[in-house]
Amino acid sequence: MRSTTAYQATTPGSTLERVTIERRDLRSDDVAVRVTHCGVCHSDLHALGASESSAFPVVPGHEFVGEVTAIGAAVTAFAVGDPVAVGNIVDSCGSCPMCRAGQENFCQEFPTLTYGGRDRLDGTLTHGAYAAEYVVRDRFVYHRPPGLDPAAVAPLMCAGITVWEPLRRWQVGPGTRVGVVGLGGLGHVAVKLAHALGAEVTVFTTSPSKSEDARELGAHHVVVSTDEAAMAAVANSHDLLIDTVSAAHDLTPYLATVALDGTLCSLGHLGTVTIETMALLVGRKSLSSGGSGGRPATQDLLDFCGRHGITADVEVLPSSAVATALDRLARNDVRYRFVLDLTDLS
Repeated sequence: MRSTTAYQATTPGSTLERVTIERRDLRSDDVAVRVTHCGVCHSDLHALGASESSAFPVVPGHEFVGEVTAIGAAVTAFAVGDPVAVGNIVDSCGSCPMCRAGQENFCQEFPTLTYGGRDRLDGTLTHGAYAAEYVVRDRFVYHRPPGLDPAAVAPLMCAGITVWEPLRRWQVGPGTRVGVVGLGGLGHVAVKLAHALGAEVTVFTTSPSKSEDARELGAHHVVVSTDEAAMAAVANSHDLLIDTVSAAHDLTPYLATVALDGTLCSLGHLGTVTIETMALLVGRKSLSSGGSGGRPATQDLLDFCGRHGITADVEVLPSSAVATALDRLARNDVRYRFVLDLTDLS
């Protein structure tokens, strides 16, 4: 086994403590990654606050970057020293229709998550990347483009790929009218990517104070969603609406802004939503969703960001300040994503 330093919570509601954990010895298709930066996601907060004791101990962290330090005997796509990135999936069955379609995120046997999952070979609990090292199957490691700030690349592996797949699925490009609801961790990346794809971008926000930020990120228009007149003015005007709001909310007013045969893609809130059928019927509109991304789309995202110089807007904290990052994230006191610098663990 390989020992490494990590931040771990042992029971539900307990604080993260710096401990030594064990990683597996490298299998033939494994890559060992020295973790330099890991994003702090709302999923981490949810995992740490879970009531299921069977999910503990927890080492959070599922969007990270680093450098290859060792490779298994069968690994050919990576070499020691390569800059890489890893997301929230580290394995899948590889044989179901979803996996064969390059959508490992929808694996019918459920993908192995970066933390809180079960290793497909030995059944052990996976531990995340709030750690100095991670060992991962090579198929779920991605080449990191040169020239980009590593810390700002890390959130692309969760927030970025989550909004990228809908943008690609609905073939966003010049002439496409895209709306983005919410300007947080997912939303701000969606604005950057849609703008770079050539779309006309509108941001919907409840905070008028975010108008300047939205335009700096690439939005052409900003609509304050609590302003009924402003919402009425953009009725039936968007080909694709990406809703990134994580709290429960009414989708009906936003559906009204979707054009004929357009789609509202709900990405932020993973709970129950209620929709009036008439809101879909008038205009032949569609409601969709998505989560994370498959292997082809993830590398496609990174390559696109490398060509266009796109990264997340981040606030970097040393890993020793992880409690501060989690506390501020719980209060939505971040613009737009926290990233931990794990090099202080070495």
